[in-house]
Amino acid sequence: MSSSSPFSRLLSEERPVAALWGCQLNAGTRSCVVEEDDDFLEHLVLLRTICLGAEAGDELHVVAVDSKNTYGDHKPVPIAALRTSVLPMISLRGLELVPPVTFVLKCGAGPVYLSGQHVTLEDDAKYEAHEEELLEEDVGDEDDARASQDSCSSEKTSRLWE
Repeated sequence: MSSSSPFSRLLSEERPVAALWGCQLNAGTRSCVVEEDDDFLEHLVLLRTICLGAEAGDELHVVAVDSKNTYGDHKPVPIAALRTSVLPMISLRGLELVPPVTFVLKCGAGPVYLSGQHVTLEDDAKYEAHEEELLEEDVGDEDDARASQDSCSSEKTSRLWE
């Protein structure tokens, strides 16, 4: 299947686009910002893993996230407290953040690695309009198939009466 086929274009237009995302926090880079794109689509950051690097010292590393909450306030919220000898890594599930999001290394020298996915979701209005187009095309194809079946069956019937 070529990349320009209508089927492959449909898949890319209808499904959310997920890109692997990651950053490193350390003494030199204490924060990482995931910006909001200006494409009028909904974006999510799905944080999956936070882990200490091999060079991290056995000290407490606290990672916080600063994101706009439902009240419009920006307050950093701690999401992980890691120590090499106790808990060097955590796996997260269900932490979905809407950009702009800032991850901050509140204490510790790192390195601390964050990884996850940056998901772009399709606009519902565009998706529904595209879905209607597909349904109309399917109905047209079914009508054409019925018409060809009817002409075939009428030919068979006329041969039987001859």
